[in-house]
Amino acid sequence: MSTFTPISYQSTDGLDLYARDYAAQVPADAAALPARLPVICLHGLTRNSGDFDELAPRIAALGRRVLALDVRGRGHSARDPDPANYNPVVYAGDVVKLLHDLGIARAVFIGTSMGGLITMTLAVRHIELIAGAVINDVGPVLSVKGLARIAGYAGRCSTLASWEDAAAYLKEINACAFPDAPNEEWGKWARRAFAPDASGQLAVRYDPSIAIALQTGKLRPTSLAGRLAFKRLAHKRPTLLVRGALSDLVEPEQAAWMRRAAPTMQYTEVPNVGHAPMLTEPEAWEAIRQFLMSLP
Repeated sequence: MSTFTPISYQSTDGLDLYARDYAAQVPADAAALPARLPVICLHGLTRNSGDFDELAPRIAALGRRVLALDVRGRGHSARDPDPANYNPVVYAGDVVKLLHDLGIARAVFIGTSMGGLITMTLAVRHIELIAGAVINDVGPVLSVKGLARIAGYAGRCSTLASWEDAAAYLKEINACAFPDAPNEEWGKWARRAFAPDASGQLAVRYDPSIAIALQTGKLRPTSLAGRLAFKRLAHKRPTLLVRGALSDLVEPEQAAWMRRAAPTMQYTEVPNVGHAPMLTEPEAWEAIRQFLMSLP
């Protein structure tokens, strides 16, 4: 069972937000070594900090503090009364606020899907905060196919009656990305993605309004601003792109564009996994471990 300390903090506009704080595990014989930079984990659109409950302890065991955030509108973070605030610029501001509150001047970022877009936004506004970045199955050029699939389920789930129903629902919408996942894995994911509501039904742990921009077509597959943000990140800071080999959001065409645009960017591909890898897969974890070892 992963061990963390819950953190509650407020955004600049007064919203109550939440993060998990995993302390660095430092061997006694390494006490004299300089502290390693912390790692900030940012989840995908409909997910929450629970997605990192297996990855975060592994990173903490390397001697790094890990902060896994619930982005506003997800998990234990409050829902925003103004859905227009569900955008990467506002999310990036929330990250900056937490780092300021904790006195963290620089960190390594791991961003899955939407979390990667938040990281790219930070590169434009606060590149000084970023020592390096892992971008998990996302980029400034995305497949229309993947966006359409996500728009087909995000924000559309009604309450469910049982944990078995929740696991079956998650399997239905994600089996194309994780064809080898055993049934017990879907049950584990259900506990991360759902929680009992006041009536005892199981409800998704996010505000359905987070998906409005995607459902209305405001989230485009590419933009000049997004491409410039990616190039600023990948040209100025060490960057690792992790891609699921079955991904329908970052298909080979989009991955090839990113690698041409950022020739020094590191790259790894996770076989027989789609959008988005959990990052504990052997190929993903080994790439991340080596990437972290190369950073202060």
